[in-house]
Amino acid sequence: MIPYDLYHGTSNDFAIVDANAQHVPDRGAFAQSLCADLGIDGVLFLAVNDATEPPRAVMTLVQPDGGTAAMCGNGARCAARWVAARTDADEVMLDTQAGTRRTVVDGDDVAVEMGAPAFDPAAVPVTGDAPLIREDIAGYPVTAVNTGVPHAVAFVDDVDAVDIDADAPPIRHHDRFPEGANATFAEATETGFRQRTFERGVEGETQSCGTGAVAVAVVAAREGRVPENATVSVSPPGGTLTIDLDGDTAVLHGPTTVVGDGEADATPARQVDT
Repeated sequence: MIPYDLYHGTSNDFAIVDANAQHVPDRGAFAQSLCADLGIDGVLFLAVNDATEPPRAVMTLVQPDGGTAAMCGNGARCAARWVAARTDADEVMLDTQAGTRRTVVDGDDVAVEMGAPAFDPAAVPVTGDAPLIREDIAGYPVTAVNTGVPHAVAFVDDVDAVDIDADAPPIRHHDRFPEGANATFAEATETGFRQRTFERGVEGETQSCGTGAVAVAVVAAREGRVPENATVSVSPPGGTLTIDLDGDTAVLHGPTTVVGDGEADATPARQVDT
C-alpha cells in the first residue's frame, strides 16, 4: 500500500506521495484510480532533497486522466507546504516540468513565483505566427497565454451564465491549440475578477485553478483592465487568490489546507477509454 497526504488550495484537491520513500510502478494508473476514488484533482509525487539551502523537491503532477501537467499553481503551493513541514523551512524550491519555482511558506499561506507569462504562439502553443488575442473561438473572445500550462481566457459579463460543460470543450479541444488548452472564463467585479476553469487533464471544472487565476490576471493587464504592475484578486468557486504582477514573474498567493491522509493500492489497473 502507498501512503499519501491530502491537501487543498482553495478547494483544488491533491494527494501527495513521497516519491523518495514510495515506488509506484504506474503513476498514471495510480492517479486515475485515486482521483476517481477520492474525487480529487490530481496526485503530486514529490522527491525532496533537504541537503540544499533552501530545500528543493522535484514535483510531478499526475492528473485524473493519467497524464502529467507541466505546472499547477495550487498544487505547487500545497507541495511547498508539505515540504516545509518536513524540512522546517519557510522557503522551498520546486523543480517542475515548466521550470524551477521559488515558494515562500508563511503558516497556511503560500506564495509561488509562477514565471513569466507567455503570449508567443510557439510558447502557448497555438497555431499561426501571431499571438491569439481576443479571437472568436466557439462564440467567446479568447486570448491565449501560457502560465506554466496553456490557457484560453475569455472575459464574460457573468461567469455563472456560462454552461461550462457544454461551452468549454469546444475551446479546450479547438484546432488553434495543438496540445489542447484549459478553458478559463472571467468576470470583472468591483474588487477583482471571478473565475471558472475547465481543466485539461481533469476534463471538467475544478473549484480552483492557480495557473488559471494567473492567466486571468495577466490577460486582464494585457487588455488594459488592470495596470501592468497590479496586485489582482481572482476568485474561483473555491476561494480567493491574489496575483502580484509587479516584477519579472507573476506571484500567486493563497491559503492551503491539510485535509488528512490515507493509503492506496500501488498497482491498480489502468483505465482505458472505450
